[in-house]
Parts: sequence; structure tokens; C-alpha cells
Amino acid sequence: MNAPERFDDVSVICKANIFFDGKVVSHTVLFKDGKKKTVGLIFPGSFKFNTDAPEKMEITAGNCRVRQAGEEQWKTYQTGTFFMVPGKSFFEISAEEDILEYICSFE
Repeated sequence: MNAPERFDDVSVICKANIFFDGKVVSHTVLFKDGKKKTVGLIFPGSFKFNTDAPEKMEITAGNCRVRQAGEEQWKTYQTGTFFMVPGKSFFEISAEEDILEYICSFE
């Protein structure tokens, strides 16, 4: 997978989405076709996120471990990989060494 380096012809919400005392920060990107993505950073730590809509999480820089609802085992994801999360669910994500960069697409 090649993550995009830029998005053209979009609107960006300037107010940041800040979670976990600033350890997860993203900005919302709105596309002309109505789609929405967030582009963000996860600082080292472990965090749990609930989902409303299905999400595709693309890892654009760094490494992380993820455990989804109902799973016992953590799975590792690296730069250039992605994982899907169902709507009305949750996932846990752990960035252990460096800052993780991601693009989240709401499906």
C-alpha cells in the first residue's frame, strides 16, 4: 500500500481533535464527495478507541500493536499497512517506541 503524500481539493477543520491529554492528535479532512478522513499522530502509549462507523486505519509512519474487540492477541502493523475496524466496536492501539502517524478513513 502506498499512502498518499497529500490530498488535493479538500477542506480541513482547523480545530484539532485532541485525545488522552494530547497523546493522540488529529485533524479532520473533508472531501468534495462527502467522505471524511482524519490525519494524525499517536505518541508512545496504549489507547482505546470506540468506533461509530467502520474505519480503515492506514499506518503512514511508525509501528504499532492493535487488539480489536473480542480478540485476545495483539497484531503488529508497520508503515505501509492498514487494518479495518467495524462500526459500533472498539480497538486498542499501542505505539511503543516512536510517534505513529496515520490516516483514518471513515467508511
